[in-house]
Amino acid sequence: MKNTQPPICNYEGSDYTASFWGDGDREYEDRSEAIALQRLLPRGGDLLLELGAGAGRNTQRYIGYKQVVLLDYSLTQLHQAVERLGKDRKYIYVAADIYRLPFVEGLFDAATMIRTFHHMAEPMAALKQVRLTLKPGASFILEYANKQNLKAILRYLVKRQSWSPFTLDSVEFETLNYDFHPKQVRTWLNEAGFALQKQLVVSNFRLGVLKKTVALSWLLRLEDLLQPIGNWFQLSPSVFTYSLAIGENSRAEAGTFFKCPSCGAYDLKPHGARVICTKCSKEWPITNGIFDFRLRTN
Repeated sequence: MKNTQPPICNYEGSDYTASFWGDGDREYEDRSEAIALQRLLPRGGDLLLELGAGAGRNTQRYIGYKQVVLLDYSLTQLHQAVERLGKDRKYIYVAADIYRLPFVEGLFDAATMIRTFHHMAEPMAALKQVRLTLKPGASFILEYANKQNLKAILRYLVKRQSWSPFTLDSVEFETLNYDFHPKQVRTWLNEAGFALQKQLVVSNFRLGVLKKTVALSWLLRLEDLLQPIGNWFQLSPSVFTYSLAIGENSRAEAGTFFKCPSCGAYDLKPHGARVICTKCSKEWPITNGIFDFRLRTN
């Protein structure tokens, strides 16, 4: 049978956390995202799904939730998250493919996807999977890389780039790294079963010269003032959206949590250092407290 699975961006073995976030050059972006999350996050709930959690950079910001599921495709990133956060019962670590999420339908009160959506070769397929895992009325915070940002517009107008920031098609600027048009993202959210409530423009001053010459405190004050204009204009490199899951779907039954990503059955039983599907007999390992539901590596 031909494999129709979309390609996956895999950070296995990468030093992304140290090289991108750890050198201190991204403090402005990190704190800008913290401002956005503080604006958008509900006060709390029982269970939140963090998609593309990586090494847990944002996880401790979800303070109102009783439990957080950190999901990433990379075991390397999740091992770093375990080192950062520990094996606290508040955190559940899951390695999985976003196109085959290993959770029963209607399980989560909320979900976030930050600095992850830009790796989606099939954005609609990913959003539909997320929607299935959420209860009706659940909150979803999505961040995406904005194709129609001010820098791209200026570069296009002076003929420094060939692609237009005004068309709806996605731009793959590196392999499995996409910029998306705000209007297209809004369409995808609607078609996947989400009702958009708010938009924020984030990392508005993501320019090296500004970060070097303007005090961080001033950049963050300006950032705080500008973010809400995202409800009307989206010209920043990063856009945060807050949506609600709409439509009817079943809610997870008490005592259910994981489903088999291979056959879709809910009949998973723990057995030592693995979980076994009693329907298809597929076994899923548990390594260092991380549930590994990946069907393949790439």
